[in-house]
Amino acid sequence: MFERDYLMRLIMQLVEAIQRSFQLADEDKDPAAAADLLEGAIGTAVDMDSGVFLSLAPDSLADVLRVSSDGAQMAEYVGRSLRLEANYLVAAGNVERAALRLDQAQALADSFGFSLDEETGPQAAMEAFLADDTVSEAEESEELGGAGGAESEEAK
Repeated sequence: MFERDYLMRLIMQLVEAIQRSFQLADEDKDPAAAADLLEGAIGTAVDMDSGVFLSLAPDSLADVLRVSSDGAQMAEYVGRSLRLEANYLVAAGNVERAALRLDQAQALADSFGFSLDEETGPQAAMEAFLADDTVSEAEESEELGGAGGAESEEAK
């Protein structure tokens, strides 16, 4: 239960960073800052230094997540975040780094069996993913008796 709570906290922190990145890119017109924010949040989510993790070759990045205890649950969030970051990097004029992030995102999608939904665009795809995932998590919580119920049972 504690491991699941830890994983959920990491995912929620990443989701909050994703939402802040939307604001930085759209309202503040600062895609470079949005990309930097996502890089730091990805590192936190995978419990690694973001500079080290994101310097890995695309297939190596997928391998690291595959052997991580939380990697399978985190892979789609990280892959979609990398795709979104690539979009921000293109807008900021850093095309070379954007190409690496796109390759990393695609390697995760291929390795873990999810689609990056290229036809809708990265931000719209991320918003749809987060909306769908929030519904799934709420339904799962209800099936498990709600998080509060499970915690109160453990406390007894």
